[in-house]
Amino acid sequence: MRSSNPVLSGRGFARINPAEIGTRDLNTLEGRPTSAPMSIDDVVIKTAGLFAVLVAVGAFAWQANNPTFALIGFLGGFALAMVNTFSKKVRPPLVIAYAAAQGLALGTISAIFEAQYEGIVSQAVLGTACAFGGVLLAYRSGKIRVTPKFTRVMMGSLIGYLVFAVITLFTGRPTGGLGFLIAVAAVGLATMFIVMDLDQIEKAVAARVPQEESWRMAFGLMVTLVWLYLEVLRLISIIRGQD
Repeated sequence: MRSSNPVLSGRGFARINPAEIGTRDLNTLEGRPTSAPMSIDDVVIKTAGLFAVLVAVGAFAWQANNPTFALIGFLGGFALAMVNTFSKKVRPPLVIAYAAAQGLALGTISAIFEAQYEGIVSQAVLGTACAFGGVLLAYRSGKIRVTPKFTRVMMGSLIGYLVFAVITLFTGRPTGGLGFLIAVAAVGLATMFIVMDLDQIEKAVAARVPQEESWRMAFGLMVTLVWLYLEVLRLISIIRGQD
């Protein structure tokens, strides 16, 4: 099974072939010790634990209010994300370390935004939660489905967004009306990637992948939600900056 989400397409997971489900045990196919199959509860518990780490470290970084923590968090988080994404074997300590690194970055960034726009962090958290809840309800009700066309559009949009992000590192992000439209588009893109995460989790459960893969699923979902939070934070700052 090949994931449509780059984060969830690590070699260890991508090699699973759903065509063989019901004929041979997936653990045997991968040459791994037999373990219990992954469940939705496993992913929920792992995701909750990772966010608990993120919030705890984020609270520390918020109080410290040291810009260096943001740099350490983002660089460390990027390196850990690359390792976790392309590693054949799931390594829970590295996934937890990623959550801690993101806590350093988000705690510092959130404190900076909060100092400029009072209450913006709670607004961004609420906005992120509402977006996730809305997408989850829509997905579970069948109103949104991941199709090959949907996947191609999302991946093409992601590539375009990444190219734009690299360019803005040198030119700065657009402001005014254009900046607002781009921020809205970024929030929409991040929100739709949650759909892809949910679809991948559902397929993994159906494929009865090993329980340890729940760490990879939780990691992928965290990456998307962190991205969404940052985009919502940026969008709200643009709106409030125009008041």
